[in-house]
Amino acid sequence: MSPPENPDLNAAEAAAPRLEPGSFRDWDSRVFYDDGRILRALSETGARDWEAVARSRFFGESVAAGQVVETREVDDVVVPEGVAGGAAAVLEHERVPFVSYPYEWPFAMLRDAALLQLDLLGRALREDLTLKDASSYNVQWRGAQPIFIDIGSFERLPEGEPWQGYRQFCLLFLNPLLLQAYKGVPFQPWLRGSLGGIAPGDLRRLMSFRDRFRRGVMTHVILHARLERKHEESARDVRGELRKAGFRKELIAANVRRLEKLVRSLDWAPGGSEWSDYGATTSYDDEGARRKEAFVRQAVHSRSWGLAWDVGCNEARFSRIAAENARYVVALDGDAAVVDRAYRELASEGRTDILPLVADVTDPSPALGWAGLERQTLAGRGRPELTLCLAVIHHVAISGNVPVPEFLSWLRDLGTALVIEFPTREDPRAAALLARKRPGAHPDYDREPFERALAERFEVERTEELAGGTRILYFARPR
Repeated sequence: MSPPENPDLNAAEAAAPRLEPGSFRDWDSRVFYDDGRILRALSETGARDWEAVARSRFFGESVAAGQVVETREVDDVVVPEGVAGGAAAVLEHERVPFVSYPYEWPFAMLRDAALLQLDLLGRALREDLTLKDASSYNVQWRGAQPIFIDIGSFERLPEGEPWQGYRQFCLLFLNPLLLQAYKGVPFQPWLRGSLGGIAPGDLRRLMSFRDRFRRGVMTHVILHARLERKHEESARDVRGELRKAGFRKELIAANVRRLEKLVRSLDWAPGGSEWSDYGATTSYDDEGARRKEAFVRQAVHSRSWGLAWDVGCNEARFSRIAAENARYVVALDGDAAVVDRAYRELASEGRTDILPLVADVTDPSPALGWAGLERQTLAGRGRPELTLCLAVIHHVAISGNVPVPEFLSWLRDLGTALVIEFPTREDPRAAALLARKRPGAHPDYDREPFERALAERFEVERTEELAGGTRILYFARPR
């Protein structure tokens, strides 16, 4: 977790305790910020649950393994107004480098986040603890390593009750994975369109008759949708009935094991996409590729950087170079197939300094949720000190129809230093994009107007021509 940026706050206001706008659904656990610290106010019930969690074996092991955010109890802060009844205890959490959301994750990231939640729940049950919910927003990332952040979700296991998080797990984890694994439909637009996830009834309508016999569909989609519809029309106290019947935690554990087995079996093998083979088909020869890498590396090592972005990261080749001298790198690409492949490679390498996300800068993640405050914009979660825009501006300007000056203004407003590559109209890839447009389209997409617009917004320090002058690299700092 990291406190969101708010340019409207002055220094004193930013340092004062303030509630996290997205943390209001759990009355026993409210996240707030105080002078850059990430804190959580607990009610009496929440404090008792925390005591049980803190002394459990699985919690200490999970923190040590990097699966759960480091947490400690503190008493040196003032709880902000808005916490009903005050706080019986306050926890402090470590910060995650950059907050991301499930609609920005590729398939393999969502699957690994689901497996983390199920693993934690299974081990918690052995010590009579459980998770009261199962939101995919409870997971964040250290690079390609998932980490669970919602300590307030852990509670003592209510005797005789089923797992209350099952439905939410289906909506925000299982159903999106089934949608993409079985139907080839990307889940990201669905999750961005509804923060609550994909309902069983909605997914059922997309499943064919043959799909009903695929693993997990009948139980977790068809029957789940049928039971939901039935219970909506009933006043039965299902939880009370299960409690009286002696519902045992072993039944929850068995369901968790079945879900884990199902999730592990799901996969997605994307076909070719616009950029998924770019690294293998680029027109650079070996010498051109070497010079491009050297230019980027020199810019990266011109100083130390905090947060860096790699816009249009493709296979994250240059993200790795940025990580040589940046504390953390967010690798962005609008192609989910590209990001999925990059994530799998970064995860296999154990990288904790590069976070790959599915993000199209021509349609970036907006503010979402209640009053537009629950989920932050991409830039609102942390502005980069350095941004790489390599072989991406022709995609933004020609395919995305974003005027070149406006794209450069957006980069300037981030306050970032910039390494940008401009493919001229004669470049084969830029020419192919322009060939699809009517004659005379995109008059602003040419070297001279680009350089003029760049110089108006940035101080250009270095340039280098590559590929016979059809591609030019620029290193610039904001004016």
